[in-house]
Amino acid sequence: MSQRVRGVIAREKGKPVEVATIVVPDPGPGEAVVKVQACGVCHTDLHYREGGINDEFPFLLGHEAAGVVEAVGDGVTDVAPGDFVVLNWRAVCGNCRACLRGKPWYCFATHNAAQKMTLEDGTELSPALGIGAFVEKTLVHAGQCTKVDPSARAAAVGLLGCGVMAGIGAAINTGGVTRGDSVAVIGCGGVGDGAVAGAALAGATTIIAVDTDDRKLEWARGFGATHTINAREADVVEAVRALTGGNGADVVIEAVGRPETYRQAFYARDLAGTVVLVGVPTPEMTLELPLLDVFGRGGALKSSWYGDCLPSRDFPMLTELYKQGRLDLDAFVTEEITLDGVEQAFGRMHAGDVLRSVVIF
Repeated sequence: MSQRVRGVIAREKGKPVEVATIVVPDPGPGEAVVKVQACGVCHTDLHYREGGINDEFPFLLGHEAAGVVEAVGDGVTDVAPGDFVVLNWRAVCGNCRACLRGKPWYCFATHNAAQKMTLEDGTELSPALGIGAFVEKTLVHAGQCTKVDPSARAAAVGLLGCGVMAGIGAAINTGGVTRGDSVAVIGCGGVGDGAVAGAALAGATTIIAVDTDDRKLEWARGFGATHTINAREADVVEAVRALTGGNGADVVIEAVGRPETYRQAFYARDLAGTVVLVGVPTPEMTLELPLLDVFGRGGALKSSWYGDCLPSRDFPMLTELYKQGRLDLDAFVTEEITLDGVEQAFGRMHAGDVLRSVVIF
């Protein structure tokens, strides 16, 4: 039997979100119903509301979540009712060319639930990133459920489901930051601060946080930044070089997603250094760089999608580091809100007043 629960939807492009009754079907083969305990308000959800992802309205928003498995469908063996899980949007297939090459973090055919959640009138909903977790219970593919330590705080480890994992992974998985490296992170929101924390975990000795907001720079120091640059007050490229012996950083992580900040990242890296783009650009943005500079500076220009993470490997490991006190996920949680506060949380996020607002059920 299906269930009726409360959830947050974006009905039309650019319109305020609303709380509606969502019909959640029983799990079919390979699916699971998860009782959501906490879900972070991520900038990607705002992109959905603004039509920046696609126009498949109405959307069931929310994707950065943790909760408890309530029921599973036929054939599900990896999770069972009662398991505490972090939801992920990379449920690897195991059979695509990336998976068969031993690189499942690039999986090209990730799984989502086959059934659709709907409104009471039968209108099908498009779940954000195949999850849709601003809702009391959600239907997902069982592969989107990653078991972690059940004693962990849901509001904190749920953030591994997107933004924090994207940042940590951009540093460690994509950027390959290692001990002794110099790292610059441009943009110190939730993803950028995740990259700062990841660089610190990896043993980087110089970690430079760049932003236009002194509040965010102070937050970045709390996650391990050794130096800060206010981009309104200094030339970013020259300032990064001055902090790295005149050479530029070994790894520069761009967590804004704009052409001008990407250019800063490109020129703020050392020769043969690495640039990692983890900030999400909009479709109309273009980038122009002298091809001779791309050739002459060498190194690597990479994009990081979900921090090139493998949830089954990374989520339990990072949860354990959190439990040991070596990764302060609690510091990312600025406030806890209810479902009715999502629209206001978007405003605070846009103003830079929070790292993460987290909906608590």
